Amino acid sequence: MSNQLSTEVEKILPEDIINALQSGYRVFRGEQEHFDDMVKHGSSLLRKISQRFTPVQIIVGIAVLASVAVVAISKTAEALEDHDTQ
Repeated sequence: MSNQLSTEVEKILPEDIINALQSGYRVFRGEQEHFDDMVKHGSSLLRKISQRFTPVQIIVGIAVLASVAVVAISKTAEALEDHDTQ
């Protein structure tokens, strides 16, 4: 009889990603009451991701997401600045 623990890998569902993004967007907009939801959904998604990917893949994925976020924020800031000057 083996004493090895079997680890069940949870599937990453589209709802997991959507919930994490929605709560993150709400906190970004200033709705601080959604901060707990963002932490809960984000940590759940990160746990599931860590079961499926290697640490290097996770780091590269986070770097890509951060790059996209920086570009999106930059474009939003430019659009707001253009709107304010008109």
